[in-house]
Amino acid sequence: MRAWRTIAAALLVARVVAGQSSPMKTESPWLDDQNLGTPLRSEELPQLAGSLLEGATRLIGRALIANRAVETLEQLCDDCGSRLSGSTGADLAVAWCLDRLTRDGFSNVHAERVMVPRWVRGHCRVTMSLPREQELAACALGGSVGTGGRPLKAAVIATPSLETLARLSPAEVRGKMVLLTRKMERDDPASGYGPTVSIRSDGASAAAKLGAVAVLIRSVGTGNARLPHTGAMNYDPGVTKIPAVALSAEDAEMLDRLIARERDVEVSLDLGCETLPDVESANVVAELPGREKPEEIVLLGGHLDSWDLGTGALDDGAGVVIAWEAARLIRELGLRPRRTLRLVLFMNEENGLRGGDGYFAEHRADLANHVAAIEADSGAGRPLGFGCTSSDGDLARVQQLGLLLRGIGAGEITKGGGGADIGPLRAAGVPTLGLRQDSRWYFDYHHTAADTPDKADPHELALNVAAMAVMAWGLAELDPRLANFPAENPPRSRR
Repeated sequence: MRAWRTIAAALLVARVVAGQSSPMKTESPWLDDQNLGTPLRSEELPQLAGSLLEGATRLIGRALIANRAVETLEQLCDDCGSRLSGSTGADLAVAWCLDRLTRDGFSNVHAERVMVPRWVRGHCRVTMSLPREQELAACALGGSVGTGGRPLKAAVIATPSLETLARLSPAEVRGKMVLLTRKMERDDPASGYGPTVSIRSDGASAAAKLGAVAVLIRSVGTGNARLPHTGAMNYDPGVTKIPAVALSAEDAEMLDRLIARERDVEVSLDLGCETLPDVESANVVAELPGREKPEEIVLLGGHLDSWDLGTGALDDGAGVVIAWEAARLIRELGLRPRRTLRLVLFMNEENGLRGGDGYFAEHRADLANHVAAIEADSGAGRPLGFGCTSSDGDLARVQQLGLLLRGIGAGEITKGGGGADIGPLRAAGVPTLGLRQDSRWYFDYHHTAADTPDKADPHELALNVAAMAVMAWGLAELDPRLANFPAENPPRSRR
């Protein structure tokens, strides 16, 4: 035996003796994608026998063999472009979806009017003028005010978070731009978005209270491709509105390094942002009528609007087509559900939540007939399961439905779930579910110009369609139905 083979064999034996796995099993980045799940055992089948098992088998098979999710996503993004609420692209998307859903054979296809905010980005130029001149990769945050028709130039101070900002004195901040440098961490399988996003949503008002003239933030995202990430921000009532800008991770780090070395840093902002009066838009609704209890509703959907930098493929074109294609496959296979499946494509999730609120107001009198609502708004990464907010007894029943998805790795049903658009339904006691997905790479592209259809993997998108179709079918078939539970008031958050 050659020497290198002898050494390799000895190392392998040593690992086995020590109880260690081979490097391939622990380090391969593809292992999780290939180890999708465990098929059901024969003793688990009787509790799922009948129409549930038969329907799930056909839906998973069809979704993985042939579905139209990728082509619908590409066409939505290419034909309509970005879809910020109140924009031409959003109006085009509403009309486009109404036409396509009608042609797909859905029933009761219609638009439900909502009034939405109209924020216009305008021009954006952000330049470092000291210690040298360099144009920075930056974008205005959604809802920011502009600079009033002329550039705004000021010295920059840096601090990591809202907590450290609050410890500064007005004398240290007054007349300056504040740079918030908190880095979003990439977690497995979700993300560090929640702990980081407050610098985007609340940074401007926190800085303005101390006399700052503008706020700059390190983009809330995980990518390192010199891409700024936009997103919604808020102004507290009674606090001066100051411009708010996101910098690419690389440029934010450069400014932070310069400041740490006690160099004088000065930045110039020229922003043409403005908020115009509200305009009319719409949620898009379509149905597959139930065969026995058509008055009872299982809602599934995502949000049709997007930010304006990219074409909103992952956020939330993917969620739209996952729900759309799931419902379409149920119809195509002739699996007419016991209850009505209602597809809802919400408008204005990103910068106002008017679509979710509008749907709730429109259907308030019929909430008792809403059996469940499912939302997809976490990109196109492979499905891991669902989060479910319901009574404990019904959670156990939904976990039984999850067994149907265990073989594709999407069978884990955890307590607590839903989405921003279905938040009002959840608060009123309607059981809600959120599709849980692997989002390790989602925030590389989230709210950037790179949020385009090529970022969606066709196989993973197909798995999501399968998971959504099986869960929607199962909830529509359950007998007895899921029950409404005592109303609560959970926080609503946008991604």
